[in-house]
Amino acid sequence: MLRSVLRPLSTLAGALLLAVTVVVAAAVPAAAATPTGWLHTKGSQILDSTNKAHVLRATSWFGMETANCAPHGLWQIRLDDGMAQIASFGFNAIRLPFSNECLASRQTSGIDLTLNPGLKGRTPLEVMDAFVASAKAHGLSVILDRHRPDSAAQSELWYTPTWSESRWIADWTMLAGRYAKEPTVVAVDLHNEPHGSACWGCGDPERDWAAAATRAGNAVLKVNPKLLVVVEGVEKQKASTTWWGGGLADAKKHPVKLAVAHRLVYSTHDYPASVFAQPWFSAKTYPKNLPAVWRASWGYLQENGTTPVLLGEFGTKLETTSDRQWLAALVAYVRTNKMSFAYWSFNPNSGDTGGLVKDDWTTPQQAKLGVLRPILGKPTAVKVSRSAKPSSTSSDAPRTSGPQPTASPSQPTTPADPVTPTSPASPSTSASPSPTATPSSTPTSTPSSTSTSAGAAGTNAAWTVQSAWPGGYVAELAVDSDQARQGWTVSWPDASATSMVNAWGMTCAAHDGTVTCSGAGWGGDLRPGQPVRVGVQVATPGTPPSAPALTVS
Repeated sequence: MLRSVLRPLSTLAGALLLAVTVVVAAAVPAAAATPTGWLHTKGSQILDSTNKAHVLRATSWFGMETANCAPHGLWQIRLDDGMAQIASFGFNAIRLPFSNECLASRQTSGIDLTLNPGLKGRTPLEVMDAFVASAKAHGLSVILDRHRPDSAAQSELWYTPTWSESRWIADWTMLAGRYAKEPTVVAVDLHNEPHGSACWGCGDPERDWAAAATRAGNAVLKVNPKLLVVVEGVEKQKASTTWWGGGLADAKKHPVKLAVAHRLVYSTHDYPASVFAQPWFSAKTYPKNLPAVWRASWGYLQENGTTPVLLGEFGTKLETTSDRQWLAALVAYVRTNKMSFAYWSFNPNSGDTGGLVKDDWTTPQQAKLGVLRPILGKPTAVKVSRSAKPSSTSSDAPRTSGPQPTASPSQPTTPADPVTPTSPASPSTSASPSPTATPSSTPTSTPSSTSTSAGAAGTNAAWTVQSAWPGGYVAELAVDSDQARQGWTVSWPDASATSMVNAWGMTCAAHDGTVTCSGAGWGGDLRPGQPVRVGVQVATPGTPPSAPALTVS
């Protein structure tokens, strides 16, 4: 990642907006043609309204499932420039993660309004509208992805004690109606990465994801029968355990049957050994064994012409031989079987995969694009001019969407999102006959402690442990001031902290049993009534401090 240039800039409090002109090399592919009208399926193919075969070539642009309630990077680039770059890489679609919490919220954060003035005063739902409009203008389809109920962590099941099944379905039918006349929105990914207690076809109404997806899918199609309904797999198949959202082996015996034909698309997620050392990565026949692993779990549906399978997430930093072998084999499998896909992610701030652009949100990751090129569009010369800020922090924050398998009870999960789990909106719930049992929560789903403190010049800080696991934790800071100021510092005692893995919106260091963080770049500028939400990933052999005393200056 490019940090040699970005690091010095991050130390300049109040760095001026830099005008940067980026020219995308002629070797970068151009976007494929926009599909004609709504999409539908036939066998394992996706077809457009003229019945021509259409492959969805997507990447995910996350952020609307986090407490920012807006696509990440808009503190750095313009929305339209991000869309233009995605299109120039050869993608024809974007997967947009969101949370129900953000749909209910009235506020967003992390948007530089000098770069994106059209988003001023918009609610998260209105930002989604702008996202769809920008995608349309750049020839990109949109797959809406209900990534999480709220911003705290990925849920095992499609509902939680706060966000009921009825609310989940109501939000989906609202979105189906909102975009019913907009064929740019081609598909709905009903729930991201069912795992843990989620089962497929087991008959338990509180855990049977296939049955729940059928209920939600039919509700969506009743409002807009032209949408594709994307149903992800589960972690625990009857014969094996795989990635969160990855397993579709049981769909053979218990297929999802929607009320409207030719609308179902299954989806799987697949990741390399650098994300988690699944047993097939250590087989003597690796990587030649991979097609058989995929075929048994989900590939049979595509290969047999049964139902289209969208490879809904896959990604890597491409730093190891094993990862390079995995990605090359997966690209070959996708190409051979003419599969649709959504690469994770466009964002560079995905902790265990990185993104398609570097830390500056503009420079292409050419090595990744080179491997993906066989399944992207044709090369063409594209110029993208933009005004962009220098990156102010490391972009190695944990992935918002974890493939985090849980093959054994002792296995740690990947840290949760690098954002605060709080939101201005309080969700409402409604009683219904839908499941209301409390699902088992992951170790990263609930903050372990919080602290608040007031400091100099009316500056306040709220500190929260968002997630913790053996070896580290993520702490969020919400910092505000009753007067405009540039620069601030917050510190707290942590005798066991060994190093700072990542930080966003600030720079942090551990010294003499104290973690000290100072606002930097977009996180350093405080304005009255506009708190900034920043965070840090701390490496430690111990546990996070419990409600530590904060020093704010």
